[in-house]
Formats: sequence, structure tokens, C-alpha cells
Amino acid sequence: MLDPHEAEQLRTDYRNRQVRWGFIWAIWCAVLWGAWYVPGSAIYNERPFADLVNTTGEKLLASTIVAFLNALAVLAAVFVWVAVLGKGKDYVRTLRQTRISRWYLPAGLAGGLAVFGTYVAIVYVGAGFAAVAGLLYPIIGAVMAKVWYHERITSRAAIGIVVIVAGGVVIFAPGLIGELTGTGTGGWIGYLAGAITFVGWGTEGAIAGRALDVSDPDVGLTLRFTFEVAIWLVIAVPVTAILAGGAFWSALGTALASPAVWLMLVLMGLTFAFCYVSWYKSFPLIGVGRGQAIAALYGPLALIWLWLFTFQWPGIQFVIGSLMAVVGSFVLFTERRGILEIVRAVPAASAVAPAIAKESPHA
Repeated sequence: MLDPHEAEQLRTDYRNRQVRWGFIWAIWCAVLWGAWYVPGSAIYNERPFADLVNTTGEKLLASTIVAFLNALAVLAAVFVWVAVLGKGKDYVRTLRQTRISRWYLPAGLAGGLAVFGTYVAIVYVGAGFAAVAGLLYPIIGAVMAKVWYHERITSRAAIGIVVIVAGGVVIFAPGLIGELTGTGTGGWIGYLAGAITFVGWGTEGAIAGRALDVSDPDVGLTLRFTFEVAIWLVIAVPVTAILAGGAFWSALGTALASPAVWLMLVLMGLTFAFCYVSWYKSFPLIGVGRGQAIAALYGPLALIWLWLFTFQWPGIQFVIGSLMAVVGSFVLFTERRGILEIVRAVPAASAVAPAIAKESPHA
């Protein structure tokens, strides 16, 4: 039998290992998330996307097809991941537990909108803007936690939100002022898409944080992408085909016949899938807030990745704004442990977890 001191030491060591791995997973998420923007922007240099963007001006159609193919590529990668881990039965069992799996439907919708917004922002404004626009998502997560989970926004958290907002002003303001004064490039759609991006990822983080309380991270992220692809197939693709007519199917066929596009899809699928694996794995270990804060490093890393592969330095406002947003994220989500334990109003916020935990295969 272990004496109380030894037992406490073992618990402390175990928790320290959890925290260490949580930070490792979150850092890997930032690295891979940033790398995703390289193939995600390079694919627009390949036919048919280069023709759609530069010749016919059908940028929204190009963005829609790229986002759809990205969703398929990522789902294929995470299915392989779950199969290798031997969690296929867990996936089926959790899918059948509708009180759990239903949370991944809105997560897939919100995350899918964020990805779509990213690809629209890339083609209308640029990859650098698209990368740093999403850095504002912790604001949405904090607001949703306040409204939905009744979490307190402490004075430190409020300061973090103000810093992130200031970073957002630096990122968005120059381009928006140009669009409003008529000196811009006509890319207001891209700036709107950038806003959709950070709202989508902030919403997904809040939803996923609840769902991951009662489900396995690997299974959960696979369900999230399953629902995203289902939304594409049931709603988005039919609507796009109706609006674009034969142009959609023609462009899709040309894309799937291109080896270069397939290479880009493999790279997009691998980087984004395993960025999500790392993101979701970090949440149960260090919390959604800290996981999001560290993952926010993807913004500056994306600018570095893009510079290394394209030799194009992003606008100085993107660099300054991204650094401000990252600093704000760390301020927002690095409360002392004693504060973190009381920011959530447990009686008000626990209405969901017990209900869905009854059917959890991990409960």
C-alpha cells in the first residue's frame, strides 16, 4: 500500500505529464495549422482554380470547390487515423449515442463555415490575411462561455479581450477603410469571410469543449468532420450545383483529373487533419482555453510558412495584428489555477453534461 505522501506525489507526477503533453499537442496544432495555409493557397495556382480566379472571375465557385475537397481530404485522413488506433467501434458506438454525437453536428457546421471563410478570404484578400483573421476566435469562445456556460469574465480576461480586439482592428481596419473609401481592391467579400472564419472557429471551440467532456477526442474530431462532409453533400453541393449549373461539375471534374490538385489535397488533408487531432487532444489535458491560446500561435507561424514557400512578406499590419492577438489570447486564457476553478458557474453550466454523460460510452 502506498502511503498518502507517495500517492499524492504520483497524482502530481501524472497531472504534470498530462499538462506537458497538453502543451506539446497544442504546439503541434499551431505548427500544422500554420503549414496548412501553404497548400491551401497554392492550390489556386492549379487548373481549374487558376482559370476560375484569374480568367472568369468566379472566385466564390473556386473557393466552394476547394473547401468541399478539403473537407473530403481531411475526413479521409482522420478515418485512417481512427482505424490505425483501433477506434472504429468507438466511432460507431459514439455516433449512435445521439445525445453525444449531436453536439458534433453544430461543431461541424461552425467549423465548416470557418474553413469556407478561410478559402474565400485567401482568394479575395490573400493567404496572409486569411491566416491572421481567424486569430480573433478566442473572443467568440469567451463570449459564448459567458452566455452559454455562465462563466465569469474576470478583469484579466477582459484585458485579454481588449488586446485581441485591438489586434483585430490592426488586421481588418486598413483593408476595410480602403473598401469603404473606394481605394480598396473590391475584396470586401474577403473581409466578410474573415469575420465568418473567426466566428466559426470560436463557436466550434465552445461546442467541442462541451462535447469532449464525454467523448474520446479522436472519435469526436472524426464525427465533427463526418458531419461537415454530410452538410456539404446534403446542402452545400446541391445548392452550388443549382446556382452554378454545369460550371460546378465541369470544374470539379477538371480538378479531380489533375495530379497537382491531388498532391495539394493530400498535403491539405494531412496538415489540417493532424492539426485538428492535436487541437482536440489538447483540450482535455490543459483545457479548451489554454489549448486555443497556444494554438493561436498558428497565425505568426502561418506567415512564416508562407514567406518561406512564396518569398512574399505579408503586410506589416498582419504581423503586428497577429502578434497582438496572440498576446491577448495568452492574457485571456492564463488565469491562475485557483481562478480557473471558480470562473465556471457549475450549477448553471452543468445542465448539459450530466444529461449526455448518461449515454456516454466513456462515462
